[in-house]
Amino acid sequence: MMGSLCKCFIFYSCPSFTCYSLAGVSRSVTLVVAYIMTVTGLGWQEALAAVRVVRPCAGPNLGFQRQLQEFETTQADEFRKWLQKQYKDNPFNDEADIRDLLARASGVSGEEME
Repeated sequence: MMGSLCKCFIFYSCPSFTCYSLAGVSRSVTLVVAYIMTVTGLGWQEALAAVRVVRPCAGPNLGFQRQLQEFETTQADEFRKWLQKQYKDNPFNDEADIRDLLARASGVSGEEME
């Protein structure tokens, strides 16, 4: 997973990126969730919930879910620090945008979710 994750992160300095696979349900969703975890600091379940707002069929298989959980506890902070060091200031406020997305989907304000 980490090799593919690094390829996705190459696009960190761009305002958006594309990650896809044949079905777009498990593998590509896992990469997007890991990316969101890294650039925002959200946990894997929150990141997956955000993906499901825009892609309801998103469903990493159990093996990928375990990898996301492990990534959250062992490597996400390290990758986040590396990206911040590499790219300095990020002009985007991804975490606030995702919290707003989750809030709109649940009918709660983004500030209430923090």
